[in-house]
Amino acid sequence: MDNHPISEDPKTPLLPLHDQIQRSQSFHSSLKSILTLKNFFVLLGPLLCTIICLCVKLDGPVASRNMLAVLVWVFAWWLTEAVPMPITSMSPLFLFPLFGIASADDVAHSYMDDVIALLLGSFILALAVEHYNIHRRLALNITLVFCGDPLNPPLLLLGICGTAAFISMWMHNVATAVMMMPVATGILRRFPTGPDQSVVARNFCKAVILGMLYSITIGGMSTLTGTGVNLILVGMWKSYFPQAAPITFSTWFCFAFPSALLMFLALWALLCCLYCSRSSGQALSVYLDKAHLKKELELLGPMAFAEKMVLALFSMLIVLWMTRSITEDIPGWGVLFNGRAGDGTVSVMVATFLFIFPSKKEKGEKLMDWEKCKKLPWNIILLLGAGLAIADGVRSSGLANILSETLDFLEAVPYVAIAPAVCLISSSITELITSNNATTTLIIPLLIQIARSMHVHPLLLMIPGGIGAQFAFLLPTATPSNTVGFATGHIEIQDMIKIGLPLKIVGIAVLSLLMPTLGAYVFKTSEPV
Repeated sequence: MDNHPISEDPKTPLLPLHDQIQRSQSFHSSLKSILTLKNFFVLLGPLLCTIICLCVKLDGPVASRNMLAVLVWVFAWWLTEAVPMPITSMSPLFLFPLFGIASADDVAHSYMDDVIALLLGSFILALAVEHYNIHRRLALNITLVFCGDPLNPPLLLLGICGTAAFISMWMHNVATAVMMMPVATGILRRFPTGPDQSVVARNFCKAVILGMLYSITIGGMSTLTGTGVNLILVGMWKSYFPQAAPITFSTWFCFAFPSALLMFLALWALLCCLYCSRSSGQALSVYLDKAHLKKELELLGPMAFAEKMVLALFSMLIVLWMTRSITEDIPGWGVLFNGRAGDGTVSVMVATFLFIFPSKKEKGEKLMDWEKCKKLPWNIILLLGAGLAIADGVRSSGLANILSETLDFLEAVPYVAIAPAVCLISSSITELITSNNATTTLIIPLLIQIARSMHVHPLLLMIPGGIGAQFAFLLPTATPSNTVGFATGHIEIQDMIKIGLPLKIVGIAVLSLLMPTLGAYVFKTSEPV
């Protein structure tokens, strides 16, 4: 028999009042968790894609309209980071087949290109350099050479920045920043901190950190392996113009290294003028001299067999990269294989040797094992694959031709006006909105069509756009390297603007002047594509 009869009073609630309140609160909290800005951004990509598919009519095949819709979807997710960037980078693998742009096999091929093989091999080698502390030994040796006796601060600054730039030429910018910043802060730890720190010491600390983080960016410009941007650019060139001469490691170096050298010297001059005069040597020598640096170097001990082997393999790889294709008269070792071997071929081959040669530390131990490779930056590798897939999709879908016709009005614009604008726009997008890799992936297809409309060689715009995307010198959040430098606590945003703004102007001027001169000779831009 029920001991709790239901009340006949119509005003009595069917459920207890506190249960209704709990359910109401639960509903509101569920609604609140669903209606977030991040979820809106997740829906924004498919929503924009649907609107374009339903409302936009292009004068071309249906695949071109679908490609535009997918592009907007992917870029919306990239720019808002609604979905992690590596996952967004994999979206062409399902979007392209579903929208009839390309088959699953064709899209998948873009994610394992020779350019990606080059990146994979160089990343594994960089991990070996990091594991055996070779970067630290190199930095201390070069700093010791440039220290001077008595202490010469501008010369020491040149040595520290030069070391960072050199290492960044062969390793990814972010990895170099993470490895080299502790080396710099280790040197600066000898100076007093807080209120006891003199103006001279504070300025020298700022000069070292600013010099190092900007030198890493500048050094990364010099070689294909220095940053993902360069590889994205080269991969897109190969994808859009498969019949054109490829941009090899040595070709890129011949143009990018002189450009980077001019920027590096401008950076050093700026730092010496604003933060690090020669007269500061006497005040700084109290805290820093050769004896301190020698002591740190001695703590590392003599070079072990494993370190020597990694250094030898790295040197061999650099020589192979530089000599695969030298000039038309001196073709390089690539002709022995009838052009079938690429820069990625030797990159993966040398990386494989690391898993074969012994380290002589323990019996049976090799220089590298797969456990050490867990730090591979798959996000950059996937982003590069997405960039190559998008380049193929834009071309094969017919969207490239439609964009070219739309941009015909730019035919009358002089190159002298458009090149600096391209640099400025690409650097500003990186500075304020997204990563330099995503910026390059976004703007390169557009720049190719603009170049066609202007009847100029595509590389005359692609290279200023790609390299310009790396000129994000003003904000700590613009690049991971900037963030690592800013996190040391030695610099403030006004310091970055004080050096970064003139450096950005110098970079834009250097690219705008060298691209139609040195670039025309190196990349043969006078020849038709």
